[in-house]
Amino acid sequence: MRPTVNDIAREAGVSLATVDRVLNARPGVREKTIRAVNDAIAKLGYVRDLTAANLARGRNYRVAVLLPDTESQFVQALAEALIEAGTMAATSRTELRLHRFPAEDPHALAALLATLPGRDYVGVALMAPETPILRDAVRQLRAKGFPVVALVSELPGADHFVGIDNRAAGRTAGMMMGRFLGGGPGQVMVLGQSLLARDMIERRRGFDEVMLRDFPGLEVLQSLETHGSPATLRHVVTEMLANAPRLRGIYAMGGGNRTLTQVLADMGLSGKLTVICHELTPHVRQSLTNGEITAVITQNLGHLARSTLRVLRAKVDNQPLDEGQEQIRIEIVLRENLPPEPLPQPVHRVA
Repeated sequence: MRPTVNDIAREAGVSLATVDRVLNARPGVREKTIRAVNDAIAKLGYVRDLTAANLARGRNYRVAVLLPDTESQFVQALAEALIEAGTMAATSRTELRLHRFPAEDPHALAALLATLPGRDYVGVALMAPETPILRDAVRQLRAKGFPVVALVSELPGADHFVGIDNRAAGRTAGMMMGRFLGGGPGQVMVLGQSLLARDMIERRRGFDEVMLRDFPGLEVLQSLETHGSPATLRHVVTEMLANAPRLRGIYAMGGGNRTLTQVLADMGLSGKLTVICHELTPHVRQSLTNGEITAVITQNLGHLARSTLRVLRAKVDNQPLDEGQEQIRIEIVLRENLPPEPLPQPVHRVA
C-alpha cells in the first residue's frame, strides 16, 4: 500500500496541517520540523500525486504562450500545434492562452511580459530574439518566481529551452551541403532572419564548424540578415547572386522560404542550386516535391507543443523533468521520404 500524508504525519510526529505546509512550501514551519517531515517522506518512499492534490484544492494552470505576429507559415503551424496541445491538456486543469506580439518591437514584448503575473498566469513560454530589453524582462519575471520557458530559440535566463539542438542542426545542414556539393569547389550563401536570434547564431556556428573541418573547398559567404522582410530578402539574394559567380548552394537558416524560391524562379535558377532550409511548412513541402528545395531540417511541432506544457507545469510545481521525454529530435526530410500531407486544420485567431 502506498504511504499517505497520514503516515508521514505519524512518522514525523506532527499534524496533518504541518505536513501540508511543508509539502506546499508555505512559511511558518521551523527548519527542524521541515527536516523531520522530509526525513519521514524519504523513509516511507512517499511520492506525491500532484494531479490529485491540485484537483483537491481546485488549482488551475493558466499559462501564456507568446509568439511573434508574422505571416510565417512555421509560426502559424506552431500556434496551431500549441492550441491543439492546450485543448488536450484542458482535462488536467491546464489553460493555454496564446498571445501575439509585434515581431520587431521588443518594448511591446517586454511590456506584455510584465503584465502576466498580475493576470493569474502561472508561467509563460515565448519565441523571441534575444535583446537587452528582453533579457531584463525575463530576469524580472524570474526574480518573482515566475517560470519562463524559451521556445525554438534559446533565451539567457529562461528556466528551460524547448526545441531542437540548433548547433547540431547547423552541423547537420553543413554535412548535407558538403555531401550534396561533393566537397567543392564553389560558394555557399547563408540567409538568416536575424542574428539576434540565438537559434540563428547556433545554426551558423554549427554549419561553419563542419564546413571548415570537412569541406574546405567550399567558401561559405557572410550571413545575410533579412529581418523578416520579403523585400530585403529579395534585394540581398539578388545582389549576392550577381556578385558570387561560383555560388552552388544556399543555406536558409530560418524564414523567408517563399520569397527565396520565388527569387530563384525569377532568375531561372530553380532546381539548379542546392537549397537546404528549416521547418516543413506547406510551401517547403511543395518546393521539395518540385525540386526547388533539396532538403529540410525540421522538428515535430506536436511534440514541441506538448513538451512546452509539461515543462511549464513541472516548473510551476518545482518537479524534475523527464529529459528523455522532453528532447525534441532533429528530423531530415527529402523529396524521397516526404511524409503524407496532414489533413487541413481550422484556422484559429489568437490575441
